[in-house]
Amino acid sequence: MNRSLVGALSALLLGGATLVGAGAAPATAASPAKAPKAVDFAGTVALSNCSGSVVRTPGSADSDPALVLSNGHCLESGFPGAGEVIVDQPSSRSFTLLTASGGSAGTVRANKVAYATMTDTDISLYQLTSTYAQIQSAYGIKALPLSDSHPTQGSAINVVSGYWKKIYSCNIDGFAYRLKEGDWTWKDSVRYTSACNTIGGTSGSPVVNPASGKVVAVNNTGNEDGARCTLNNPCEVDENGAVTVRKGINYAQETYGITKCVTTGNKIDLNLAGCVLPKP
Repeated sequence: MNRSLVGALSALLLGGATLVGAGAAPATAASPAKAPKAVDFAGTVALSNCSGSVVRTPGSADSDPALVLSNGHCLESGFPGAGEVIVDQPSSRSFTLLTASGGSAGTVRANKVAYATMTDTDISLYQLTSTYAQIQSAYGIKALPLSDSHPTQGSAINVVSGYWKKIYSCNIDGFAYRLKEGDWTWKDSVRYTSACNTIGGTSGSPVVNPASGKVVAVNNTGNEDGARCTLNNPCEVDENGAVTVRKGINYAQETYGITKCVTTGNKIDLNLAGCVLPKP
């Protein structure tokens, strides 16, 4: 998994593993498409061992407590086990909020892990002590919007790492029916083209579609040395159980499903219609 070496060693010491006709009016030219907005670091965060971003759903209000998105394997408490789901766990974790250029805008803090798991997907959602309005007022930073639709094969993406202050650019090569790494299995994972050669510390980075400016996935792993389905060497498993290993290729977990599980006040409600995130 794409976490830093320091984070990996810490996890091991804790007992954990590292891991897009007639009379008709004359035809008029279509309006030119808007050029994609340049993707920068504004709204991303740096964790002690991973990357992340301040995000909001289409239904989030400015007065709601803000959410930070990262990976489940980036939790300060260590990796959740296969089948484990964490909800409303107290946390006092702090995050360095970044400016557009990658500098530090300030520090934001969590009061709880609203949701986290490494089952079916690899996400963590921290609830902050600040609202979106307070963050924008204090730092001039807006949250990144989460897309509420499935990413598209072939679309351009940017993987924005707050930890390394680096932006990777590539395309969505396709989707893995199942992605298996060690004890964990993830569903419908995003596979990058080879240009996004993400490394340790990029875990939790938002995957942004530059055409929309929306987050479509969260970066989480890659096959480092060609091994099959082992730690740091995920393999793809298709509907028939056939296994494919793609050495040097990296992956992300889709995030549109998160938007189906957030209700008024930015509260996670796993019983909402359309919400398929795993339950405890």
